[in-house]
Amino acid sequence: MTTQQETRPQAATKPLRWAADVVATMREGARLRLDYSAQSLWRIDRMIDDLRREEAPLAAVESVLRGFGAYTGEVIVRQTGAEWWSTGGDHWIRTPDGRLWDPIDEARRCFAGHGSLRLLCRDAVTGGFAHPAP
Repeated sequence: MTTQQETRPQAATKPLRWAADVVATMREGARLRLDYSAQSLWRIDRMIDDLRREEAPLAAVESVLRGFGAYTGEVIVRQTGAEWWSTGGDHWIRTPDGRLWDPIDEARRCFAGHGSLRLLCRDAVTGGFAHPAP
């Protein structure tokens, strides 16, 4: 790799901020309380489905999707002891078994109708299929 790889806590700085921002925004704007539980990801998947049905342009919801992905990553980190990693501006998590997960990209896949943050978390926690990360 030509770029510097960072592990937590340096790599976690931005995703933690994005996750906290989405928690605050959902609490204040949508009156939705997110508690960093796997169950809360059902609500996130539904919100992404609603955004897709509203046909919001990707550019208009990109930062929200990034926040939802970072929130999902932090749920996985808290449940598995995973660590955030970063290379070249991309952020993903590495679970203790060495698998790499890209929850931010999975949020974009959900918006396109081809993913689920809830299922990504389930797979990461239970040892299921690892979605590709850089």
